[in-house]
Formats: sequence, C-alpha cells, structure tokens
Amino acid sequence: MTTTELEWERRIAELWASFEGAAPGDFLARVEALSAELPVGHPRALFERASAHDSLGQEALAAPLYRQALASGLSGGLRRQAVIQLASTLRNLGEVQESVALLTAERAAGSDELDDAVSAFLALSLVDAGREREAVGLALGALARHLPRYNRSLSNYAKALAGRAP
Repeated sequence: MTTTELEWERRIAELWASFEGAAPGDFLARVEALSAELPVGHPRALFERASAHDSLGQEALAAPLYRQALASGLSGGLRRQAVIQLASTLRNLGEVQESVALLTAERAAGSDELDDAVSAFLALSLVDAGREREAVGLALGALARHLPRYNRSLSNYAKALAGRAP
C-alpha cells in the first residue's frame, strides 16, 4: 500500500471512530468528500458511502451502493463486510429471502473472524422468514464455540434445532 493509500485509510478510520459524536449531515458529507478522493466507481468509495447511509438509517440509499461496490470488485474482508451489511439492509427493507440467500451463500464461501457475524445476521433474517427454530439453532451453534464448558452439548442441541443430526 502506498503512503497516500495508508493516509486515506487512516483518515477514513478516524472518521468512523468519530461517528457517535458526529452530526449525521456532517458525517455523511465527510464520507462523501473522502470517497471523492478515490476514482469514480472505486469499490472502496462505494462501500464507505453505502456504510455511511446504512449507519444513518438510510437503507434504501445504501443497498444499491453495496451492490455496486460488490459488482465493482470489492475484495477481501471488506467484501465479506459488504455482504453482511447488504444482507442486513435487505432484511430491514423487507427483502428477507434475498438476505437469507446472501448469508447462506456467505456461510458456505469460507471462514474467517466474521463467521459469527454472518451467523448472527442470518439468524435475524431466519426469524423474519418465520424459521425461528433454525435461527435459534444457528445462534446457539455460534455461541457454543465461545463457551468455556458445554460446547459439545450445546452444539448438538443447536444442530437438532437447526434440523441437522448431531
């Protein structure tokens, strides 16, 4: 990464760190300004703009930007974050089946530190889809990995709730 890219990354990280205390309009304007420093259609700029709209409760504006970021080649951990955030946004917009499909595919796509986030957002979407038992099973399965004891028992209960044999 170049010095300029590192500087941009530092500034966007600082901006996000200030989110809680920022006025919504100011925050969005600053994200737009930083994004405008990247080439038009840059996947990272699209992702940051989508995330800003999403964080401000403007899901209808966020969804197409997430889609554009992904279609433009957003990669690595940011790609996975964008999928999670798009799926959550779609759920909030009532597009529950698409949310479930995106997150189900993401669970099968690989494994990293965001696995539990994928499972948590999929559980929320499954609840909205009327698949509560499967949602609880998924959430308990994710939780089981973090418990100091009872991991095997809770994992088996989770699989049974999710409709899979232990």
